Amino acid sequence: MDHPHYKWVALSNTTLGMLMVTINSSIVIISLPAIFRGIDLNPLSPGNVSYLLWLLMGFLLTSAVLVVLFGRLGDMYGRVRIYNYGFVVFTVAAVALSFDPFTHGSGALWLIAWRVVQGVGGAMLMANAAAILTDAFPANQRGVALGINQVAAVAGSFLGLLIGGLLAEWDWKAIFWVSVPFGIAGTVWSYKSLHDFGVRTPGSLDLPGTLTFALGLTALLTGITYGIQPYGGAATGWGNPWVLAAVFGGIALLAAFCVIENRVRQPMFQLSLLRTRAFGLGNLAGLMAALGRGGLQFMLIIWLQGIWLPLHGYDFESTPLWAGIYMLPLTVGFLVAGPISGWLSDRYGPRLFATGGLALAAATFVLLVVLPVDFNYWLFAAVILLNGLGTGIFTSPNTAEVMSAVPAAQRGVASGMRATLMNGGMALSIGVFFSLMIVGLSGTLPDTMDSGLRGQGVPADVAGQVADMPPVGSLFATFLGYNPIAELVGPSGALAKPGVNSEVLTGQQFFPNLISGPFHSGLSAVFLAAAAMMLIGAVASWFAGGKAGARDEPAVVEREGILAGK
Repeated sequence: MDHPHYKWVALSNTTLGMLMVTINSSIVIISLPAIFRGIDLNPLSPGNVSYLLWLLMGFLLTSAVLVVLFGRLGDMYGRVRIYNYGFVVFTVAAVALSFDPFTHGSGALWLIAWRVVQGVGGAMLMANAAAILTDAFPANQRGVALGINQVAAVAGSFLGLLIGGLLAEWDWKAIFWVSVPFGIAGTVWSYKSLHDFGVRTPGSLDLPGTLTFALGLTALLTGITYGIQPYGGAATGWGNPWVLAAVFGGIALLAAFCVIENRVRQPMFQLSLLRTRAFGLGNLAGLMAALGRGGLQFMLIIWLQGIWLPLHGYDFESTPLWAGIYMLPLTVGFLVAGPISGWLSDRYGPRLFATGGLALAAATFVLLVVLPVDFNYWLFAAVILLNGLGTGIFTSPNTAEVMSAVPAAQRGVASGMRATLMNGGMALSIGVFFSLMIVGLSGTLPDTMDSGLRGQGVPADVAGQVADMPPVGSLFATFLGYNPIAELVGPSGALAKPGVNSEVLTGQQFFPNLISGPFHSGLSAVFLAAAAMMLIGAVASWFAGGKAGARDEPAVVEREGILAGK
């Protein structure tokens, strides 16, 4: 029979799984410079930018596309079974990533391919973790359980930055080694301890719906991602016919998916669930939170690595590690607020906490706009701590609200939909917020760059060529911890010419001071857009309403009470 404390066993194992997946979703972001040095590849060369984007996007895109499918399979064949398979696939991919036998482009393709496989395993875990917990816990304890699990998942995306920075200083392959022992332990533990108590839904797989959804979401996210690359003389790729075809083709396929799901006998996803107010509006709020959170993550990294840390004496090469360290207050906020908010929302209902959390997060985005580019760190730390607290306060009640709003037999697919929106939101945020930043930079950066370079003796023709380069080059250089001016001006040979003040140009003060004004213009657009998203999520959370667990069927509550030892 079951372990007397089975629900806590399920919580600890699924939390390990979610933490492992989300740490790996972000661990390569901060480690990219070490990875590309390890495989001897310059990611800023025009032909190599795609390697950079796919190494960033492969894991997120795969997991976003497949979670609904694996949630449906969990409903059909057992959530624990699919979850256990996920641990196996994830761990095998981690082992393969740890032994990249190639260099240059082949080495990048090896990493991208196995990151995609790892994303498959991650999708299996994410699709079923919340459903397993919802099955294991009674309604009056579900908020705390889901809160711990989901806050660990969100915090994992930020912990990955710190862990990646620390391990990359030692050996770039260590960022993949770290998952191997935890993956093996989690696999053995899940197979020995977890049991399927959920209601199964026998049936067949909806292949037309699955294919249109997977292809549509892949095309949409790929198009948005490539929209940040320059096209012709434009700073972004939004005029590229292939980008537009991918975006509108993806939207058309997703529309076809909706039509198919309303007509087939056994759809992959019951669109009728969206008519349930708590489920539909709760997921809208979750999507807005994921978009804003992803934008914050990337913009803070660029802000710290490209401007603040060099201005305060840190070498460009060391900025990835220190960016992760200086963002710790954000993670602390998540970890503190999530379980407390889950416990309180179990007692008093989710509406006030979910709404108030996103409202607080929206206010912090406005405060980040007000901060000077060269800020006082303790003021900055207080603002991002409040942001972490706000998002942590939101996450627990939102998860409980959404998962308690669906029938027991559809919890796997509901969990998959939540994970799709979270991963999809993170992937979308890369394209959306980088595009906003690039548009913001495009208005002022060229003139500022041109005059700044000429002022240090760079010939007018070289200064003009560098100034006319798309701003995405400067962003990627700072994002990767490279010396931006050395990367942008160095290939021309101008730094070695007489009269050029190369020491100043490649020093730690010139580029941060040069870009700070244009960067703040782009930053304002990004953070105000994120604040608006958080406010939309707050309004959706308010109208979702209700108490967690209020919609559970009596038979389900009785069965869960027995399993929980009540």
